Amino acid sequence: MPGPAGGKAGDAYPLSQFVLKVQGRCDLSCDHCYIYEHADQSWRSKPKAMTPDVARAAARRIAEHAEAWNLSHVRVVLHGGEPLLLGPARLDELIARVRAPIEAVTQLSLMMQTNGVRFNPAMGDVLKRHGVRVGISLDGDRAANDRHRRFANGASSFDQVRAALALLRRPEYRELYAGILCTVDIRNPPDQVYEALLAERPPHIDFLLPHATWDDPPYRPGDRHTPYADWLSVIHRRWLADDRPMRIRLFEGLHSTARGGPSGSEQLGADAVDLAVIETDGSYEQADSMKTAYDGAPATGLSVLTHTVDDLSRLQPIAVRQNSIQNLGDICRSCPVVSQCAGGLYAHRYRSGHDFANPSVYCPDLRVLIERTNEESRMHNAGRKPEETSAAEVIAQLASGFGDEATITWLAEQQRSVTRALVSATIDQHGPTPGWESLAEVEAENPEAVRRVLAHPYVRAWAVGMLRTEDPAGMPYLGGLAAAAGVHADMRIETEVRINRGVVTLPTLGTLYWPEETTARARITVDRGKLWLTGPDDRTITVDLAQPGASPTWQPTRWITVDGWSVRIEDGDPARDCHGWTPAGRLGDAAIARWRDSLTAAWRLITADLPGYAPALRAGLHVIMPLEADPAGKQRAATAMDAFGSMAAALVGPAELAVLLVHEFQHAKLGALLDLYDLHDRNSDARITVGWKPEPRPVEAALQGVYAHAAVADVWRTRLGSDPRAAELYPMYRRWTTDAIAALRASGALTPLGTDFVDQVAAAAQAWEF
Repeated sequence: MPGPAGGKAGDAYPLSQFVLKVQGRCDLSCDHCYIYEHADQSWRSKPKAMTPDVARAAARRIAEHAEAWNLSHVRVVLHGGEPLLLGPARLDELIARVRAPIEAVTQLSLMMQTNGVRFNPAMGDVLKRHGVRVGISLDGDRAANDRHRRFANGASSFDQVRAALALLRRPEYRELYAGILCTVDIRNPPDQVYEALLAERPPHIDFLLPHATWDDPPYRPGDRHTPYADWLSVIHRRWLADDRPMRIRLFEGLHSTARGGPSGSEQLGADAVDLAVIETDGSYEQADSMKTAYDGAPATGLSVLTHTVDDLSRLQPIAVRQNSIQNLGDICRSCPVVSQCAGGLYAHRYRSGHDFANPSVYCPDLRVLIERTNEESRMHNAGRKPEETSAAEVIAQLASGFGDEATITWLAEQQRSVTRALVSATIDQHGPTPGWESLAEVEAENPEAVRRVLAHPYVRAWAVGMLRTEDPAGMPYLGGLAAAAGVHADMRIETEVRINRGVVTLPTLGTLYWPEETTARARITVDRGKLWLTGPDDRTITVDLAQPGASPTWQPTRWITVDGWSVRIEDGDPARDCHGWTPAGRLGDAAIARWRDSLTAAWRLITADLPGYAPALRAGLHVIMPLEADPAGKQRAATAMDAFGSMAAALVGPAELAVLLVHEFQHAKLGALLDLYDLHDRNSDARITVGWKPEPRPVEAALQGVYAHAAVADVWRTRLGSDPRAAELYPMYRRWTTDAIAALRASGALTPLGTDFVDQVAAAAQAWEF
C-alpha cells in the first residue's frame, strides 16, 4: 500500500466511524461512481451482500474496540452498492445484529447512504424502528441528475429519487431525513443546482468534488483555471444571502477552520481521519475514495474475521492520516492556507510514481475557494452581503458600462486569489524551487509584500504559461518575485533567478539587464536597499536601489501619475508577451516622456468627457505594456484574459488613446467577471452574427464584443458635435451592439445571469439619444 513517509506505523489509534458495505451491487449505473467506474475493481471478486456472520463479526470487532478505548460514541454507516437492495426483512435482521453488541458498550449512531430509488414506507418503517438516519444522493434538477445518475438501460432515476425525498419529508419519516449528497459537475449551472436542492428542504447538504487524481484529472474547460472554486463560490454566496437555510458541511467546515476549529470533513481540514470500511466479505479497507487511485488502493489485507480494529489502525496508511499536516509534503506545508486545506482529500493527491506525497489535483481550486470563502464570510458577518457584492451588484455595476471603484477593487482581489492558486499549481507541476521557498519566507514575515507582487498582472500570465509546458526552465521567475517582495518587506533574500535573454525582472520594482543577451540561471541577493546579481562565470553586478538614476544594468519601474491615477510602464518582464502583439523593447527617457504626455492628455479627456469610466480605470488598470508600432500605421491595443490590470498598446495620440483605454478595459472587466460567473453555456456550439466581424463569433467572443463596442459607442456619442467622425461612428457602434444583443438573446446560450447582464447593457444603450 503506497503512502507518504511519516506517521507512526505500529501505534494503535482509536477509530470511531465505520462504513459497513452491507450490499456490494447497485441498481443504478452512475458513470461517475468511484466504486464501479474507477481504478479499483475489487467489487467484482467480493460477495454481493454481507452475510449475517460477517455482520455479527464486524459488530463484535467494533464493540471490542469501543470498549477498549472507552469511546463514548460510535457512528456506523450502512452503505453499498445500494443498501436498500437487501429488502426490508434482511435489512431489519442485519441492523439488529449490528446494534446489539455495540449498544451494549457505547452510544451508537446509525446512518444510511442510498440512491433512494427503493425507499418506500416499508423501508422507512424498518429504518425508523432502528433509528437509522438517511442520506439521499441527488445532483440537482432533472438535467443535472440525469447527466450521471441513470439506470443501466439509460433511464432516468430522477422521479424515483424525488419520490423518496418527498416521503422523507412526511411527518412520520422526517426524523430520518439526514440530508442530500451532491456530486459537483461544473457543467450544471450552480444556481440551478442550489435551487433544486433547496426545494427538497434538506437539513444538510454535502457537496462532493468528483473523485480524481493526477493520473486521471477532473474535467476542466480549457479557458478556466479554477472552475470548481468558481462553481462552489456561486453557491456559497447564495447560501449566505439566503441566511443559510440548511447546513452545508463544506462551507461550515471552511468557516470553522478559518477560526482554528475542526473541519468536520475528510475533504478539507486537518481533522484526524478515524474511519474504516468493512466490505461485504469482512475485509477492512480504507475510505472508498481511495478506489479512484489505483486497483487495490483501499485494500489492507486484514479482515474482521481474523483481525481487530487496533490491528487495522496500526497500519501506516491509517497512521499517516492521524496527523495530516505533519505528513504533508513541503509544497503543502509552505502554503498559507494549509491549516484549512490540509492537502485536500487524501485520494485526490495520488500520482503514479509519487504515491500520495503530492498536493491535491484540485489545489488551485481549493486555494481560491478557501480565500474567497474567508473573505465572503467576513463581509457577511460585517453586514455586507457577498451575494449583493459579487453577483447582483457586480452585474449591475458592470452592465452599466462602468463599475465603481469598490466593485473593480473586489474583482481585482478575486483575480489575485486566482493568481496565487495558479502559482501554487506551478509548484505542483514542476516541483519546489528556491524562489518558491524564499517567497514563502517573505510571506511568513510580511504577507502584504507578497500580496503586492502577486498583483503584478504578468505573474498570472507566467503561471499559465508554465502550466502549459513540461519544461521547468522558467520556474526561477519566482526568484524575481521573491526578491521584489523582499525589498518591499525590507528583508534579506538570497535566491535563484533566471537571466532570460539578458533580462531579470523584479515585478513592481524594475528590471536588471545583464551585459550580454544570455539565458542562464543566476543568484540574486537583496538586502538593505541593494541588490547583487551573480551570473555566468561568477560575475556580479551591484545595484543601489536608493540611486535610481539611469543605468545600463538597472531600470527602475517608470510610473505615470495624473489626477489620482497611477500606471506603470512595463517594458522589461518577459511574461508580458501574452497580448498577441510584439512587445516594444526597453524604452528610453524620450519614449517614456511621449507616453506620459499622451496618457496624461487621454486621462483628462476621459475624466472630462467620460467620467463614468474613470473610477474603474483608476481602480483596475495599473500597467501599460508598450507595443511595437504597426508598420502600416494601424492602431494596436489588447488586453489578455490572464493579465488583469494591464493593457498593451502602441503609442497613439490622446484622443485615440482615450478610446483604447475605455475599450480595452471593458474586455478586462468582462474577462474577470467570466472568471467568476457563467454568463453563457460553455458547452454551446452557437455562433453569433456580429457587425464587426465577417464570420459568426462564439458566444463568449460576441459577449466581449458587445460590452466593448457599447463603450466605444458611448465614447462617440459624447463626441457628437465636436468630432465630425462621430456622426458616422456612433450609430454604427450602437447598431453593432444592439444587433448582437438581440442575436445573443435569441441564441438560447445565455445563462440567467448572462441574460440579466445583456439586458442591462441593452437598457443602457437604449437610454442614449441619437
